[in-house]
Amino acid sequence: MRRVLYLDCSLGASGDMLVAAMLDAGADERGLVRALAGLPVEGIDVRVSRTTVSSLDACDFDVVLDGVETHDHDMDYLYGHGEGHGHGHEHDHEHDHGHDRGHGHGHRNLADVCKVIDAAGLGEDVSGLAKRVFGIVADAEAKAHGIARDEVHFHEVGALDSIADIVAAAWCLCDLGVDDVVVSPLGEGEGTVRCAHGLLPVPVPAVANIAEAHGLALAPLHRAGEFVTPTGAAIVAAARTADSLPRAYRMLRTGLGAGKRAYEPRSFVRAMVVEDLGSEVGLGVAPGAAAGEGATLFSAGEGAGALGEPHLWKLETEVDDCTGEALGRVLGRLYDAGAAEAHFLPTFMKKNRPGYQIEVLCGADKVADLERVLFEETTTIGVRRSPLWRTCLEREMVELETPLGKLVAKVVTLPGGERRAYPEHDSVERLAGEAGVSYQSAWRCAVAACEGYDAR
Repeated sequence: MRRVLYLDCSLGASGDMLVAAMLDAGADERGLVRALAGLPVEGIDVRVSRTTVSSLDACDFDVVLDGVETHDHDMDYLYGHGEGHGHGHEHDHEHDHGHDRGHGHGHRNLADVCKVIDAAGLGEDVSGLAKRVFGIVADAEAKAHGIARDEVHFHEVGALDSIADIVAAAWCLCDLGVDDVVVSPLGEGEGTVRCAHGLLPVPVPAVANIAEAHGLALAPLHRAGEFVTPTGAAIVAAARTADSLPRAYRMLRTGLGAGKRAYEPRSFVRAMVVEDLGSEVGLGVAPGAAAGEGATLFSAGEGAGALGEPHLWKLETEVDDCTGEALGRVLGRLYDAGAAEAHFLPTFMKKNRPGYQIEVLCGADKVADLERVLFEETTTIGVRRSPLWRTCLEREMVELETPLGKLVAKVVTLPGGERRAYPEHDSVERLAGEAGVSYQSAWRCAVAACEGYDAR
């Protein structure tokens, strides 16, 4: 049975909150401590404890460097409202590039960080995911500062506490053994936050760049403060594999991971491990309507419900330099590869060139195969994809008697309960051949049989 991890980040996302939530949802704490002990660095320790947020019991995950906890202290100073209380460092921000903490750790580039991770012997899955997270942050920082990826020096993300947080998150994700990860929109604040470069607007550039590059949704909280850190954004960007929860699921484990900053109310991440019920759900009713009262029905086989995963994906691209012979072959290849529907639309493109738009409808499991067909069989260099939700009537296939023989027809049930039959083309063609009559004659016979069925 498919298991899904849902990370509810509606009140923000940071490395420590994500790790704490996954530990609370069942990741092995002792195994994590052993894994972090394998990092080839000194002066680092972690503390896992219990705390209360919004009157709820939650897990608290702290990275400790040389006895100093790495969470924020002076909120006014952090958000640029005062001169601070003499902490001697810029801010104890949770993992942003460019926010010097002043603990004396040297700067590291991406290659340095990857060497530290590889030396820990964490296993290919964990180390690969951790390095991917750092790569996402490096790309975001490179764009923010207008430099090459290899030139990024991690003032804070490369510091020991951040290596620990990112490795811990990667270890927990792998330890939970889920098949997919779904991430909610990330709750983000507003205003400014103090860093080594001065005051930056929220969301900080690295978070904005990660959200743009990886399609993360941000949800304004209309509260002053930085609720999403670059490390938090990078972790969920690397972890996410699906866009939404199953239409119906069974709850297996839940966990809360507490934030450190003194927000009111205090932030937390919720992690839920759920089991996809899949075909166990049976026939569903679209939200907002009761069965028998104009409800729109759909089967579980049609995909998830209206508020769940998309029923279909649409792939589309345009070509103006592809021959008709090649396009003719493409259509057959698309159907062979599992397309639910495929067609061409004439269009005019750049420089007034006539061309064709190719549109393909398919399930999520066929996207990669069909994109490969488009790239291999046409001249396109890019394919767009978009999710589609559809409303489907309940249907069944029936056999009807006609003067020419048996006819296969599709019967659909309308929202009001009325049933309507439609002849299937292949069956009409077979009737015509077996009876030795024209297709039009067989068609008229088939329509009459269907009309008789509708009148029942």
